[in-house]
Amino acid sequence: MTTRRIRGTAAALAMAGAVAACSAPGDGGADGGASAESVVIGVPSEPDTLSPLLGYGKDGNSKIFDGLLARDADMRLKPALAKALPEVTDGGRTYTYTLRDDVKFSDGEPLTADDVVFTYDTVLDEKTNNTAKSELDAVKDVRAEGDDKVVFTLDYPYAAFAARTVLPVVPEHIAGGQDPNTGPFNTKPVGTGPYVLTGWSKGEKLTFKANPDYWGGAPKVKKLTMAIIADDDVRATRLRSGDLDGAALPPNLAATFKDDDGKKTYQATSYDFRAVSLPTGNPVAGDTAIRRALDLAVDRTTMVDKILDGAGRPAYGPLPVDDPWFAEDVERPQDLGKAKGILDEAGWKTGKDGIRAKDGRPARFTLYYPSGDKVRQDHALAYASDAKKAGIDVKVESATWEVIEPRMKHDAVLAGFGSTGDPDFGLYTLLHSSLAGDGFNNMALYDNPAVDEALDTGRRGQDPKDREAAYDTLQRELVKNPGYTFLTHIDHLYVLADRWKDLTTQTEPHEHGFASGPWWNVEDWQPAA
Repeated sequence: MTTRRIRGTAAALAMAGAVAACSAPGDGGADGGASAESVVIGVPSEPDTLSPLLGYGKDGNSKIFDGLLARDADMRLKPALAKALPEVTDGGRTYTYTLRDDVKFSDGEPLTADDVVFTYDTVLDEKTNNTAKSELDAVKDVRAEGDDKVVFTLDYPYAAFAARTVLPVVPEHIAGGQDPNTGPFNTKPVGTGPYVLTGWSKGEKLTFKANPDYWGGAPKVKKLTMAIIADDDVRATRLRSGDLDGAALPPNLAATFKDDDGKKTYQATSYDFRAVSLPTGNPVAGDTAIRRALDLAVDRTTMVDKILDGAGRPAYGPLPVDDPWFAEDVERPQDLGKAKGILDEAGWKTGKDGIRAKDGRPARFTLYYPSGDKVRQDHALAYASDAKKAGIDVKVESATWEVIEPRMKHDAVLAGFGSTGDPDFGLYTLLHSSLAGDGFNNMALYDNPAVDEALDTGRRGQDPKDREAAYDTLQRELVKNPGYTFLTHIDHLYVLADRWKDLTTQTEPHEHGFASGPWWNVEDWQPAA
């Protein structure tokens, strides 16, 4: 097997699913009938919805839709539905886009500027249940000028706004007559993208066919199936049996394909981190001394080496150590002596059983991880082992997301987050107090005025030096009072049948497998022979 390590350059929830029962690659069975025109991919999770109005595809790479802009393999912005990058005027408060004149939705209706206006207005409507609407906080007004121009007016200059316009555009003539929260568009979408949804069996698979009239050219891969297989081992087994063409896999399972000459492994760097949320309202996990001690007790380097088999980096905060915005000198080695000293000083005294207590309350809390996710399980167990060395008892439990979600405000969770493009994209929703407990936003209910101020400065600032200073302050505040214990940034591994040429990966966000992986641009794939 050939292994490719492809690193994109960047200036910058996993859900449980049932085992899928879908056709073998190429619909020809596992006995050699596979075709380069049909692809079956195994991924660990599926979206809640296929409507961009509720957040689907907001970071790009939707197969059904397109945004005004898109990203290339090196994460540079490029025109998509727009003819060119936006014209920026009024000191960064006005963005003007001119639309392509050859774009139609898959039902044959032409794309117009009114569709773009409808999309953004609906996302921003307070009645729309889109938990990501804070990402468009800067937008004051969006209007159409004729059929082919869209003008965004911002309340304040937002340096990263252009990257927000990878948001997919939906057809007003279909979605406009529906409730965006409950309408059929959520499961039966119509877009301008390279593929058309042909079926969605929840928890099992999504199937797509190529859009022959796609403005970017008809894809060579004519049928695409995304098989939803939550269990890592099952995904690997089905890939090995020939039931899948490719799959997202954890490092230990990807390594089992190293001698398979018919498959290639692709390794993508990412902003995807694993962390333990420490809810502010939990009497133990919300204690600053406990948080600081846990931050020092964990052995991040061993987690990378043993759990990720070297496919990742220690995480000292939400930004990777090789990110341009990463603050210097915040790396922290494991220091059990210092961790114990912090607890001693705060009054957490060691009992006969080795577990600390304060005012009669033991230093004990529960940590949940999603069942079937071996990487998170291993992180959780290693975290609990390290915590116990400092006298903190972490009870690890697995559960489905349906069980975990109601508990997130009170119990710790082995969580995964991370966004590419600009530090504002991932940090604001992770940490700003205004979003505390808003679904998966600010799961820890973190409330730190200094961090809020830094986030607001980073979002609204135009001077790169001011923004850099703000994010530097934020990262140092997280050392003083970490609402999360950041553990590792993980590289994403994918194993794929060797039937296509010149495949690439991008630097990826937390979400991977469905919209990322070597199939991020499957519409551009060419057969190897």
